[in-house]
Amino acid sequence: MADGSPELKAFLIETPFFGGLSAESLDLLVTMLVERRFAAGATVMTEGEPGRSMYVVQSGTLAVSKRGSAGGAIDLNRLGPGDFFGEMTLIEVQNRSATLVAESPLVLYELTARNLYTYYKADLRAYAMVMQNINRELCRRLRRADNRIAELVNAAHG
Repeated sequence: MADGSPELKAFLIETPFFGGLSAESLDLLVTMLVERRFAAGATVMTEGEPGRSMYVVQSGTLAVSKRGSAGGAIDLNRLGPGDFFGEMTLIEVQNRSATLVAESPLVLYELTARNLYTYYKADLRAYAMVMQNINRELCRRLRRADNRIAELVNAAHG
């Protein structure tokens, strides 16, 4: 479980995932988080595997990649402190969409689908805020992907 320290709470409230939560709602959610540590080079999740949890990065960096049609890995992104990932499996109940590998030692906080459901039953308003935060981040990512696709198509035709 997460330690619930004031430093952890201050960090979490500044992340896109926890923004806008009351102190009481944040306290409840913190009790549901589990700290996970990974060494540099460790695979945190693999594209195609089942998943029922998401993670918030407290420290360290991760490389995000997808398998290309030729089988090789295509680098997509880097994630660092304050970023979150894995949330798509909580919304659409599909397998993991990418592979994430630790580029440095990591401290992550995991929230399982079961704990998110418990949160929903305990504090519906806070749950709605968390889901809104997830949706905002997904929209930002979609806009970035749309822009990147447009740039690639433009470069291919230019």
